[in-house]
Amino acid sequence: MNISLILQMAADAEPGRIGLVCDGRRWSYAALMKAARGAAEAIARAGCSYVGLLDESSEAASIALFGAAIAGVPYVPLNYRLADADLAALLKRIDPAYLIGDVERVQRLNPDSGHQTLARADFVTEAEKLGETASGDEHDGEGIAAQIFTSGTTAAPKAALLRHSNLLSYILGTVEFGSASPEEAALVCVPPYHIAGIAALLSSIYAMRRIVLLPAFEPDAWLQLASSERATNAFVVPTMLSRIIPRMDAIGDTLDLSSLQSVAYGGGRMPLELIERALVLFPDTGFTNAYGLTETSSTVALLGPEDHRAALSSGDPVVRARLGSVGRPLPTVEIEIRDEEGKLLPAGERGEIYVRGEQVSGEYRGRSALDAEGWFPTRDAGWLDAEGYLFLAGRADDVIVRGGENISPGEIEDVLTSHPAIAESAAVAVPSAEWGEAVGLAVVARPGHAAPSEQELKALIKDRLRSSRVPERIVFLDALPYNEMGKLLRREVKKLFNS
Repeated sequence: MNISLILQMAADAEPGRIGLVCDGRRWSYAALMKAARGAAEAIARAGCSYVGLLDESSEAASIALFGAAIAGVPYVPLNYRLADADLAALLKRIDPAYLIGDVERVQRLNPDSGHQTLARADFVTEAEKLGETASGDEHDGEGIAAQIFTSGTTAAPKAALLRHSNLLSYILGTVEFGSASPEEAALVCVPPYHIAGIAALLSSIYAMRRIVLLPAFEPDAWLQLASSERATNAFVVPTMLSRIIPRMDAIGDTLDLSSLQSVAYGGGRMPLELIERALVLFPDTGFTNAYGLTETSSTVALLGPEDHRAALSSGDPVVRARLGSVGRPLPTVEIEIRDEEGKLLPAGERGEIYVRGEQVSGEYRGRSALDAEGWFPTRDAGWLDAEGYLFLAGRADDVIVRGGENISPGEIEDVLTSHPAIAESAAVAVPSAEWGEAVGLAVVARPGHAAPSEQELKALIKDRLRSSRVPERIVFLDALPYNEMGKLLRREVKKLFNS
């Protein structure tokens, strides 16, 4: 099957129903399907190997995604926030491509390429025009639906491949077709180059829930759009929620957000006090923590609304702690925790998270990361509790190895959250003449609080953990560095200790 079937089913079921709203324009499912067929015609005429998108979220992203699927060409959304040198390298890796978006930048960075470029408006106009006469033929088979470049840290970004079967397995296993009423609307402000953006489009269209796109996140714009469009569903990352909550406190009841039934979040670590505050501010809204990766076609574990409320109200420390978990695996997914030798670990022990299921691709351009039994090593560290709730402990690569002892940054950061004057912190490995590596700590004080002394922080960590966890170096910052999806950039924190 082909992911274009998702849009085709919605268009066949209710062609006149509004499926997408962007910048004031409203698209019916029939209009989106027609434009996608027109886009497929344009893509086929171009004869390119990829369909690239270098732009913010818009109707063009949806049309390009489904148009590429119909044409049988991989869809490659690019991070428009990348530096020129990094973007130029990615553009070379998908040459020749049919590229939509920033024409000037593409031509400036790759003037001698075989790319065919169109501005967003020109692409949409062309797709609508060709859609009037385009056939209904679509590509089928086990081809590649999307190629997404993962964020590079010490190496070049990897080209993760998601086949139609991977994405369809995720959607069909988690969403009921046509389950949304005509009044339901999903507010989507995730960048189109992230797997969460693609998953949001596919799942909302399959449920036939109206998609309301916010091209660039800004808290007031998010609140206004949620109110004016009567949004019932939304997905945010922790950094977005951290900006929405203070605005909610500031504006009080001036906006009506009573329609908001469900808020999903993910993409980075959610501070405990932030989700607790959100649960109080939105008492009638169901919150869901979603954990997944590009290579797993999005979500593989969920902490659902009932779990959130149960953990918030519980006096049992084990249940209460689950508010900091990412919940339990989806029914169609298996999760294991393994040690460095690949040995299965029991509940409560930290190790690397392995995932298996039909939605799990684990495939990169030129190679597969799956083992012989289909398990994918996520490189995320974590553990499962006795009831199967998954807790994250950062990236496996982030482990600090001090004198042969492995130290998880998360255990130090969890201790510091108990300090009333600390807003957030990041523990990283720093070079040590004596131990090889030691703990470096970056700390952000809460507004209105004086930063604690280094001696106080070291004493707190030594008292709650042990002396090996005490940082050799501490820096105080105004804010920690995050990417647009709310992921802490530990490599940027490490640079602070290089001097």
